[in-house]
Amino acid sequence: MDSHSLKLFLSLADNLHFGKTSREQHVSPSALSRSIKQLEDELGAPLFVRDSRSVQLTREGQQFREYASEAMSGWHAIRQRLMQDQLDLHGELSLYCSVTASYSFLYDILSSFRLDYPRIEMKLHTGDPARAVERVQQGLEDLAIGARPDNLPAGVDFQSITRSELRFIGPQSPQLLTEEQRRQPSAQSWKDVPMILSEEGLARTRTDRWLKSHGIKPRIYAQVSGNEAIVSMVSLGFGIGVVPQIVLDNSPLTARIRIYDIQPPLAAYDIGLFALEKRLKDPLIAAFWNRRQ
Repeated sequence: MDSHSLKLFLSLADNLHFGKTSREQHVSPSALSRSIKQLEDELGAPLFVRDSRSVQLTREGQQFREYASEAMSGWHAIRQRLMQDQLDLHGELSLYCSVTASYSFLYDILSSFRLDYPRIEMKLHTGDPARAVERVQQGLEDLAIGARPDNLPAGVDFQSITRSELRFIGPQSPQLLTEEQRRQPSAQSWKDVPMILSEEGLARTRTDRWLKSHGIKPRIYAQVSGNEAIVSMVSLGFGIGVVPQIVLDNSPLTARIRIYDIQPPLAAYDIGLFALEKRLKDPLIAAFWNRRQ
């Protein structure tokens, strides 16, 4: 007894006509008769009473009809479920970002993504956002979040998520920059200002460019990895630094630092998602990438 035999039986039970049933089910009348006969033999009871002019269900046929209907409904349900399981994406994706990104906008992104793709396991790695592009290029991560560089490397695609201003920051106490130093930065007025800068990355590049444009040779107190470390050292009064506004918005040390309004301001960050162009055809990566558009 199989699903095809049950399907033929139910169709005949509805039509009570061999010719009509054979046409609807695309089988020959002889094949339909053989299938019904095989069911009756397996059950050990007649399912239909038939003569040259009519076809009727027997009492046993009526009972079997209830069973066949339930069996076919169950068959269709499990078949649909198993087919859907095969269609659902499953596997593992690795994502690299800064600590700040992981507890700011990334939470909302991952929450909604997991609702749609519960079988995709996300592996989250955190570190210096300056290394985001490098991690993707080296194949260490499927995706990464960071600031778009001025020149995007060949073969790397970028999708913007948000923008963030770059801020000069100092401790609440002591006051490390006078109003004149903020209003008219120069090589002379800034020669003794201690600075805490990123070791690498876009913030360092733009800070170096700004300093050079004012003829300032910085007195570097420390070079650190990660914006959170810069905020921490600045809050302790070791010097002034440059970090994105999004870091300040999520820092527990915000009350211990001050933002300097220095003109002209540094160019804003464009923060977004990086992936290798050639890997965007991967179904898992494409699912995450296209969700952001």
